[in-house]
Amino acid sequence: MRGRFALNRNLIQRLGFALLTLMAMATVIPILLVVGYILYKGLPAISWEFLTQFPTDGMRAGGIMPAIVGTVYLTILTTILCVPLGIAAAVYLAEYAPENNFTRSIRLALINLSGIPSVVYGLFGLGLFVVFMKLGTSILAASLTLSIMTLPVVISTAEEALRSVPQAFRTVSISLGATNWKTIRRIVLPEALPGIMTGVILGLERAVGETAPILFTGAVFYTPNLPTSPLSPTMALPYHLYVISTQVPEMPVEVQYGTALVLLVLVLGLNLVVTVIRSRARAKRQW
Repeated sequence: MRGRFALNRNLIQRLGFALLTLMAMATVIPILLVVGYILYKGLPAISWEFLTQFPTDGMRAGGIMPAIVGTVYLTILTTILCVPLGIAAAVYLAEYAPENNFTRSIRLALINLSGIPSVVYGLFGLGLFVVFMKLGTSILAASLTLSIMTLPVVISTAEEALRSVPQAFRTVSISLGATNWKTIRRIVLPEALPGIMTGVILGLERAVGETAPILFTGAVFYTPNLPTSPLSPTMALPYHLYVISTQVPEMPVEVQYGTALVLLVLVLGLNLVVTVIRSRARAKRQW
């Protein structure tokens, strides 16, 4: 009887492992196929001229340098506006805010805001930043819109990371004479950094690849000059890819996939940098 029970348990375990493997393959293989197809179609378009020149011949030739520069500007400014504010809000919710209906409603609102379509954020940014605040179609207006869209993800994941730090760390630090803020700054935040960086990755990756918010607030079809200030309009890779794929007749397919490949590399590069930082922080963690 015991032998039969052990045999059945091993069989169930193997079937479970096989099912999990199939599920993992069903998730990973399509992603690899998409990336491989973009590489196959886009690599012929990649050259030094493609990366460093302005578009010519109605976007059908030349390069995508203004779109790359604009995307980098938008990403940097969105990070500056969003990440410190998001982490500060998460610290307040996790360490200072009392547990009552008000804070629970804030957390519920953050969850709901994370699921709002990006086009709604774009219309909100158009009304608030472009029209009401008179920032015009600019990098600043687009970055503020992307920051508002990214904040719920950053706040929610950062709060969960802060709450995951064992309470014993706080108790020991305070018992040794540290203030609450010093405990948070020296103990809690460094220990929660891997989880915080995960939220930053998720938020910024969404911001970098969105088209609708910048379509209403900061991106333009074409500009002959690079942006000179945060109040300048700019080209951006997601919007440029949309334009050359839908609005430009007789557009070479290689240029479309080459642009998609550059955007993919930019997103993966951002992911890689933040992942390295997260891994180093996780290696130093004491629990």
